Amino acid sequence: MLEFELLQTDPGSYARRGRIRLNHGVVETPIFMPVGTYGTVKGVTPASLEAIGAQIILGNTFHLWMRPGLDVMAGFGGLHQFEKWEKPILTDSGGFQVWSLGEMRKISEEGVRFSSPVNGDKLFLTPEISMQIQTILNSDIVMQFDECTPYISVEPKTKGQLTTELEARSSMELSLRWARRCQAEFARLQNPNALFGIVQGGMFEHLREQSLNELVQMDFPGYAIGGVSVGEPKDEMLRIMAHTPHRLPADKPRYLMGVGTPEDLVEGVAQGVDMFDCVMPTRNARNGTLFTRFGDLKIRNARHKVDPQPLDDTCTCYACAGTSGVPYTDGGREGFSRAYLHHLDRCAEMLGPMLASVHNLHYYLNLMSEVRAALDAGSFGVFVTQFKADRVRGV
Repeated sequence: MLEFELLQTDPGSYARRGRIRLNHGVVETPIFMPVGTYGTVKGVTPASLEAIGAQIILGNTFHLWMRPGLDVMAGFGGLHQFEKWEKPILTDSGGFQVWSLGEMRKISEEGVRFSSPVNGDKLFLTPEISMQIQTILNSDIVMQFDECTPYISVEPKTKGQLTTELEARSSMELSLRWARRCQAEFARLQNPNALFGIVQGGMFEHLREQSLNELVQMDFPGYAIGGVSVGEPKDEMLRIMAHTPHRLPADKPRYLMGVGTPEDLVEGVAQGVDMFDCVMPTRNARNGTLFTRFGDLKIRNARHKVDPQPLDDTCTCYACAGTSGVPYTDGGREGFSRAYLHHLDRCAEMLGPMLASVHNLHYYLNLMSEVRAALDAGSFGVFVTQFKADRVRGV
């Protein structure tokens, strides 16, 4: 089940405010979705995710199929009960993970053959099997199995070169044929959730339009833009972001897969995107990079060794404000100092990346909350101007 309600549009851009009703709850859009590949958002408890405002999280078909396996998933009735998350979940189909295997996989019309990266077993993943796995996972939003078109070709004759138009067309058309198979299997399984189609076509706008038009004819409940953040330069990604989202149906949710920085999210909203996901908040947190209202902060830098300030004096997350949830004042606070987080990172204490992950995810989710408030108030353009000015101010 999926119901999408368009609540507000911005007259100065393609930005829009919406609401998605799913089997496990309501999602207010635009929204960022934390990535929980193996059934957990790394280093963040479900209670912390709720506290920082997560409305929907991701799981990954490919990795959960590998471990713990479908017997375990079926025994728990799906991913929600297994990981103790009762709000909506979206599962990626496995297409991106297949892409990341590179030469270790062999793609055919039927599906993809590859060796398990876990134990070397010979495996075969097809559109039908992806639908069967995601039905067992019982994710609220199921993604079609697609071929993620690479930016750099892996074909023997053109390996290492930019993917050609012919290669991108062949990949896109294969994904369209797989989309029809996914739709048929999804219906046969009587899956009560929602299946999204994925627009492909590489860096070629006319191929993106062909993919989009044929997927729209299949009448999916929602649509994603795939094949970005696959190694292309930022200006190429922004070009596709400017081209595709607003051409998708206005009465269906639009999801930009695997993107990106805070600036990417705000620009994506301006181009008509409703849903985002990216590993960047948690991955960067583990590597010592923190996102703040006033720019990015490298906690490993020596200048933070004795710094009593919080990461962001406007932030109300647990790392910055403690249990009080009160932004920093000269009278003190309950949160942690930059000096303490620097110390944890230098000592490789696991609390360091945990606090950093909570902060970064809170920043992303709060950013989307502020975007929604600006759209509700009819002041999105003013918000964007202030956002850009704040981010270059420096921390």
